[in-house]
Amino acid sequence: MQGRQRRSFTEEYKRQAAELVLSSGRSITSVGKELGVRESVLRRWVDKLRQEPTSASWRPTTQTTPMSADQASEIARLRQENERLRMERDILKKSIAIFAGNRT
Repeated sequence: MQGRQRRSFTEEYKRQAAELVLSSGRSITSVGKELGVRESVLRRWVDKLRQEPTSASWRPTTQTTPMSADQASEIARLRQENERLRMERDILKKSIAIFAGNRT
């Protein structure tokens, strides 16, 4: 019985993922799914970032600065593009599996 391979992330990646949660106003669950990281792991990263003394890289933009209409529309456009790209990727994965199965 083989267990899953344990993944390791750099401190920079952890910080960026936590900042994404804090700056986007999205839930830890949705960001975790997007990044492929478990909710509990991402929650620890966010909690760690919140406990750090105020640093230049962390500013709670969602509370102090409202998002402009341009930023909101760009985020919406990028989310739609992300969804489309995920669907295309999934279709390609399935087609590869089908063609690989036919060759054996």
